[in-house]
Amino acid sequence: MARTSQELAVLTAELALTKKAENVISMDLRGLTSTCDFFVICNGTSGIQVAAIASAITDGLTEEGEKPWHIEGYAGKRWILIDCVDVVVHVFDVPTRDYYQLERLWGDAKLQIFEDESPDESDGAATAADSLGPATQRGPTI
Repeated sequence: MARTSQELAVLTAELALTKKAENVISMDLRGLTSTCDFFVICNGTSGIQVAAIASAITDGLTEEGEKPWHIEGYAGKRWILIDCVDVVVHVFDVPTRDYYQLERLWGDAKLQIFEDESPDESDGAATAADSLGPATQRGPTI
């Protein structure tokens, strides 16, 4: 059975967390734009980590039968974009994410924050926090 765009957004966020991505969020853009249904945004602390996060996402998607449509930005390792048509994943380094502030640009979107649970609390699996209202009301700390 094919995944919904929301399920695909959750999968990409969880894959990002396997490489210790920080500030992982999904933004529900349905009803705000026809470009895609969700943005998944995260960051790494170095170019190497940004590339590792993006590779974990693309490799994991391929293993799950969800091949990305287009990928760009590997050369610069500052902002890697993974286009899965209905879900677009943005993997940033910290300065680039701070500069573009996509969360503010799409401030009306509902946010879902994803966090790694500490090993003491679970088996280490990634979990999604409760969905939050629009980004203008509450956004991730970057």
